[in-house]
Amino acid sequence: MKKTFIFIPYAAVIVISLFSLFFMYRASSHDSLIMDEMAHIPAGYGYMHFLDYRLNPEHPPLVKAISALPLLFLNLNFPVSNDFWQKDVNGQWVGGAQFIFESGNDADKIIFWSRIGPMILTILLVLFIYFWAANLIGRWWGLAPAFMFAFSPTVLAHGHYVTTDVGAAFGIFAASYFFIKYLESPSRKNFWLAGVFLGIAELLKFSAVLLFPFFIFLTFLKAYKEAKSSETLIKNTYSFFIKFIKLISKLTIIVLIAFIVVYFFYFIFTFNYPVERQVSDTKFLLSSFAGGPTASGETCNLTRCFAEADIVMADNVFLRPISEYLLGVLMVMQRSSAGNSGYFMGEVSSSGWISYFPVTYIAKETLPTLILIITGLVLALARMARGVYNRERKRIRHYLQTNFAEFSMASFVVFYWIYSIKSPLNIGVRHILPTLPFIYILSISSIKKWAINKGSYGNSNFIKSFFSSTARNVFQAGKVFLIIAVLAWLFIETASASPYFLSYYNTLAGGTREGYKIATDSNYDWGQDLKRLEEFVEKNNIKKIAVDYFGGDSLTYRLGEKFAPWWSARNDPREEGIEWLAVSVNTLNQATAKPHQGFERKQEDEYLWLKSARSLPLLLSEPPKPDFIAGTSIFIYHLKKS
Repeated sequence: MKKTFIFIPYAAVIVISLFSLFFMYRASSHDSLIMDEMAHIPAGYGYMHFLDYRLNPEHPPLVKAISALPLLFLNLNFPVSNDFWQKDVNGQWVGGAQFIFESGNDADKIIFWSRIGPMILTILLVLFIYFWAANLIGRWWGLAPAFMFAFSPTVLAHGHYVTTDVGAAFGIFAASYFFIKYLESPSRKNFWLAGVFLGIAELLKFSAVLLFPFFIFLTFLKAYKEAKSSETLIKNTYSFFIKFIKLISKLTIIVLIAFIVVYFFYFIFTFNYPVERQVSDTKFLLSSFAGGPTASGETCNLTRCFAEADIVMADNVFLRPISEYLLGVLMVMQRSSAGNSGYFMGEVSSSGWISYFPVTYIAKETLPTLILIITGLVLALARMARGVYNRERKRIRHYLQTNFAEFSMASFVVFYWIYSIKSPLNIGVRHILPTLPFIYILSISSIKKWAINKGSYGNSNFIKSFFSSTARNVFQAGKVFLIIAVLAWLFIETASASPYFLSYYNTLAGGTREGYKIATDSNYDWGQDLKRLEEFVEKNNIKKIAVDYFGGDSLTYRLGEKFAPWWSARNDPREEGIEWLAVSVNTLNQATAKPHQGFERKQEDEYLWLKSARSLPLLLSEPPKPDFIAGTSIFIYHLKKS
């Protein structure tokens, strides 16, 4: 009986994972090809089938390679004779369109099988979260953070796409676990696992580079808590210094192991990438990086020196895998510093907003999850304040000795959020997804301390002791029931949002239907609704529709001759006898929102004629209300004949 009882939480996390997988599968079967998948799918196929890295070097290979694995068994036609492969530099977008939609392949089959790998990776992360949480807070309590992650709309949205965001969360979480485990329990096994998973993290997304300074910080903390306490400052400093040097030397070897893992995969995936082609591609892609490589006699600043060194390494048969990895890092640095045109809270900008990630996270997280997070944070702060008030503060060293893993998680969350908030690249809350597992574990850990507060109920009087104990148990049971009720609310909220997880916004933010007013792009409209537009056109027997579509899918493949490509400057489609117009809401937001911080936009791109057709003020800074919506993100207008 006891063994069966112990087995129940493990069975429960399997059930949670299966439900999560079902939600992702259902969403995947309805969603069109999103923007980034158009580049990632052909790139992954190129890595796996041709061992050639010429496509999509700005992202590391592992998620794309995992996604491409099932495609190797489908007998697909990959048009290697076309210009995107033979002549173009990083012809990923054209390559995606031609491979998926224009080469006689079954596009929906390619999309379906490509998404299997990311969905499995998401489920593995759910199980990993439970495994670590169970070790920290217990088998039963560990179910809660796994549940919160498995049924987060943001996770379910990005968990079924061929993108690197859930991969980044998996890599960072796993690498952090094994490194912290090594620091707490040094062994040869943990040492090697820490190095291997650090390498895997770097192969999943370049944002994992942030693990290097984070691990140095953890090494510093470990040395501090293990340094021998002494009455003299000199002896304390010496003890800390010796510990730190030893740990840093071990970290250096762990980083070397990670480097070998990264090198191995890049060596495989660049094996058939012609050296001369890699050199010319690298030169072109870095030509505008930080002003480009220096001319002879010019002073070489740090970024330019890296660019020049990368080009030199690309021409070396042994160093070119390193060159390709460094090229990706440099391209990410370039894009992050340049920003990206985006919409947020009625404005459009390319320089970003400080409030972007806090606001979008609060708006897109479910209310029950926010309640748990806020409750956990308030309880943690209350405990800290109570300790200060009662003058019972524990020494920092003692705290780290008993709560090292949790303190490490909290440190990473703060570090990663500060980095994200400062970044001008505001195109989706998905970029802070790697912090969600840590936030959920920390929240439930704090709530557990409140719910299972044993307190002091001892009493010499048996009757008083009995009633005190009973009251305590009833009160604790009530707390646990309340937590379960909030988690049930989370499940219902998520189920009701299915399959529109990408566009999900909570009720306080206006709900999914009004969420586009806060932020779009990968928060709301990534091109996932084109198949739903196809269904609308068929259902309403529309002969011709003008379409201004933002996304990765193919209008020709979905609509054939029933559509005309459109954009604002082409003016009213009624002038060409077309009464129907479909526009992606991301495009409408960027066309109608107020320009921010010097953002320039041509008047012809502002859909002023559509506002006039709807008798709306031309200064209206939001899209005209549609007559119909395909899914959540494609606004459809029936323009009556004038």
